[in-house]
Amino acid sequence: MERAYYVYMLANKPLTVLYTGVTNDLIRRVYEHKQKLKKGFTQKYNVDALVYYEMFDDVGYAIEREKQIKGWTRQKKNDLIKQFNPSWKDLYHTICS
Repeated sequence: MERAYYVYMLANKPLTVLYTGVTNDLIRRVYEHKQKLKKGFTQKYNVDALVYYEMFDDVGYAIEREKQIKGWTRQKKNDLIKQFNPSWKDLYHTICS
């Protein structure tokens, strides 16, 4: 069985803060953000709406992509999200079903 790795972006409810991360279990990781299980940036700024994700089969490519996105301007991140998720809806329940 091949592993899957995800680069994802979360937003807070007023869409003023974005967080980019990488994980090998997207459902579990977003759940952890939503339940505020880990102290840090996303807990402090209430960033828990999954607005974007990409899947990779190689962890190195996933980490490289995460770093690339983190280096982008906010506008470029917004444009990427709008292409993937035009209404910026929370995609968590769509990935759980």
